[in-house]
Amino acid sequence: MKLNSLKLHNFRNYEKIELHFNNTLNIIYGKNGVGKTNLVEAIYALSLTKSFRTNNDKYLIRNGELSTKIEGEVETDTVNNYQVILNKDGKKVKINNNISSKISDYIANINIIVLEPEEQSIFKSSPQERRKLLNIEISQLKKDYIIILNNYNKTLKQRNFYLRELYINGNASKEYLDILTNKLIEYGLKIYNYREEFINNINKYISNKYEEVFISGNLNIKYNSDYKNKSKEEIFELYKKNYNREVVMGKTLYGIHHDDITFMLDGKNISEYGSNGQQKNAIFAFKLSEIELIYTEKGEYPILILDDLFSALDKEKIKNIFKILNDHIQTFITTTELTKINRNLVKSAFLFNVTKDGIKVINGEV
Repeated sequence: MKLNSLKLHNFRNYEKIELHFNNTLNIIYGKNGVGKTNLVEAIYALSLTKSFRTNNDKYLIRNGELSTKIEGEVETDTVNNYQVILNKDGKKVKINNNISSKISDYIANINIIVLEPEEQSIFKSSPQERRKLLNIEISQLKKDYIIILNNYNKTLKQRNFYLRELYINGNASKEYLDILTNKLIEYGLKIYNYREEFINNINKYISNKYEEVFISGNLNIKYNSDYKNKSKEEIFELYKKNYNREVVMGKTLYGIHHDDITFMLDGKNISEYGSNGQQKNAIFAFKLSEIELIYTEKGEYPILILDDLFSALDKEKIKNIFKILNDHIQTFITTTELTKINRNLVKSAFLFNVTKDGIKVINGEV
């Protein structure tokens, strides 16, 4: 999978630009604060219709403007044009100028992996953030995942509302709650199965990736869920047994909306016992494993973004990462200094020198 070109209109600090890329390595360099990460953020948004830096789309729109458009030509077996248009009313996506009515139909077309230092915060964040990580990555592999997840969240909202109704009105029908509970379980089990399959597949690669880059350590991910090893009937009984408690609290106390994942390094929870360096290494190993999983399932490597990685890892670990990458993976690197990158890599790359005055494109060595 290759991104041949990118056009931005009123995106972040860019009023209007058009760039063409190398099929293998692209290095975006310049001082801090000039817009290097904005470029790779645009590539990510072209793929997943959202940023990896903010949850609010309005921050992607250039100051003083009403909308932004991200457009890219992506080559797989065929060449297709993709567009993401954001404004105050929401977002619109197009494939070859045809509007996609469902975001889920759009998202799984362009696979992308980002390695960036801030992702280490996932270990200190809430379970909700770790579920978000799962949701983003699984949605790139399974087209119907987002649809099922949206249906689950909609049913969860309805069930919580009705639990509060039952508390206020004790004579309200419990049969409707049972209908909502069955729907919730149906959607929840599908999501559980997708998440369990994803974690199992990641675990096939993650320990080897960790050892290849970071020399030693046995890493795996543990999936924690209320639905684990339970049938539909057993889950329904769980809700039934806790009916009074849920009515009093006015919310659904069990389900995949409480799922979490735990990174285990040498048998210990890395969130509790791991150093900052080990946590950083673990999330990088997770993302490198995703590259292999996407290739195995879809027959194509994803686009890879290495954002400011050279400030987070030493030269030896960077060298090890590049050893396990290959020329079939189109890679985008952001850095403040070209001298931090192996000269042979620099020679083979397209170089994009970003300054406050714009972007200078250089092919080959500077």
